[in-house]
Amino acid sequence: MFNLTILLLERVGLIIILAYLLMNLNYFKKTMNYRETWHSKWQLCLVFSLFALMSNFTGIVIQDGNILSGSIYFKLNDDVSLANTRVLTIGVAGLVGGPFVGLFVGIISGLFRLYMGGAEAYTYLISSFFIGIISGYFGRRARRHNQYPTVFKSALIGSMMEVVQMICIFSFAQDKTYALELLSLIALPMIIVNGIGTAIFMSIIISTLKHEEQMRAVQTEDVLEITKQTLPYFKEGLNESSAKEVAKIIKDLMKVSAVAITSRKDILAHVGVGSDHHIPKKAIITHLSKEVLQTGQLKEVHTKVEIGCSHPDCPLHAAIVIPLKSHGKVIGTLKMYFTNPNNLTFVERKLAEGLAQIFGSQIELGVAETQGKLLKDAEIKSLQAQVNPHFFFNAINTISAMVRIDSEKARDLLLELSHFFRSNLQGSRQNTITLEKELSQVLAYLSLEQARFPGRFNVKFDVKDTFKDALVPPFLVQILVENAIKHAFTNRKKDNDITIRANQISDHELKLSVIDNGHGIDKAKIAQLGLTSVESESGTGSALENLNRRLKGLFSEQATLHFDSNEHGTNVWCILPYQRKEHETCAR
Repeated sequence: MFNLTILLLERVGLIIILAYLLMNLNYFKKTMNYRETWHSKWQLCLVFSLFALMSNFTGIVIQDGNILSGSIYFKLNDDVSLANTRVLTIGVAGLVGGPFVGLFVGIISGLFRLYMGGAEAYTYLISSFFIGIISGYFGRRARRHNQYPTVFKSALIGSMMEVVQMICIFSFAQDKTYALELLSLIALPMIIVNGIGTAIFMSIIISTLKHEEQMRAVQTEDVLEITKQTLPYFKEGLNESSAKEVAKIIKDLMKVSAVAITSRKDILAHVGVGSDHHIPKKAIITHLSKEVLQTGQLKEVHTKVEIGCSHPDCPLHAAIVIPLKSHGKVIGTLKMYFTNPNNLTFVERKLAEGLAQIFGSQIELGVAETQGKLLKDAEIKSLQAQVNPHFFFNAINTISAMVRIDSEKARDLLLELSHFFRSNLQGSRQNTITLEKELSQVLAYLSLEQARFPGRFNVKFDVKDTFKDALVPPFLVQILVENAIKHAFTNRKKDNDITIRANQISDHELKLSVIDNGHGIDKAKIAQLGLTSVESESGTGSALENLNRRLKGLFSEQATLHFDSNEHGTNVWCILPYQRKEHETCAR
């Protein structure tokens, strides 16, 4: 019995080694993270079926109470049995992938075990069926909480699955005497080994994915910190002074060997190793940077030759280069260098990809601010001023708090924040945009507000698709929704409903409404709203005043805001000319 235990542990060791190698493949880790999708389920079926087949091949033959080992078996004589780790692979398949994966792997493994033959081989097909279903049940229970069974629970479930097999062997065997003799030899070793093996297998999966989540959290936190510190400098534009400060920040926070920032032609800043020949104000000297400027695609290299520096003693041996874009055009590059190629890992690449979008938005923000100083349209300036800087910092703080709780949610919110400010920048240079773009901006704003106040607001969009190409002033709906959130529901934390509605009232007119079920507006203030600043506990009311002036300037007095309010809520609406975006047609 002891010898059998040792031999089974050897087989488990082989499975564990393969599991460890598999969990270090990014492709398989991605499959595990999306295990609820059918695409991932089929992949898990394939992987664990291969594990189960290998377990059958490498089993330990038992004949007349003697242990025979040392070969790979494909067919067995009718008078022998096989002790193996098949139950372990079926059980783990169920714990990871749920009932479907567990049952699929169980049937494949059981059918192959039946094909191999041996004494009472059909009993193993029956036991494989039950093990796949039962382990899948436990896996689905854990998955409902977006978790895996703990290592201790996995050990108990693994042992229990082996007990299920022993019960099936005895219950369905025709020769009960032979079954009892076999169970007396294999039951205890296989129950112990299967429990240990399942626990180790699941611990590898759990620890690897947990480490991956921690890396993502750190990565997101690094992006937030870099974003916060670089924002003031990128807002100044892409120049030598701002580039030098940004390069210092990135080098300190990311612990890289050197950081460089270029324009399309010149090196604006180089901080760290190699600064003796990568000198600011000099023309770009690496082929790598020139390639990124031409293609607009992030580039990663791991050799000195690929970097393409012409200096014979350049100590830089790996690099990742990010294109810096403004309004879709490449205006420069951000380069992170490494003296040791092994330090350029998957984490650095993912972090660089996240920074690319953020820096692009920051640069556009700087360009927009510069252009804003030259704009003669006072109304656009007024609307730009409504982008509250406190909203930005509140959003950053919300995302920072979310990083520790849900790193994927924090990543999504970070992209929404980027989308929000990008839309603000685009809107500040246009008199009208499509209603679809305006609603997209509102959704980005709401996603950030809902993260700060989960479940507090219910927003409904009552807008037909046919109206989404209608042209409206930028920020129109956003400001009205923001106004409702700030003022309509004072001290009320639930049942706060907002409806955004579009109605065509004639062939040439479109009515836009933002309706809430709040406390209503003081009658003394309604007459002043939209005409002058109205002081309140949460604002000055200047946003509505500026918006109203903008509507008048574009569409005359008929387009101004109207306020219908009582104790059951408020309806803010306006009527605009129904103008639609002209779609370009291709010449034949």
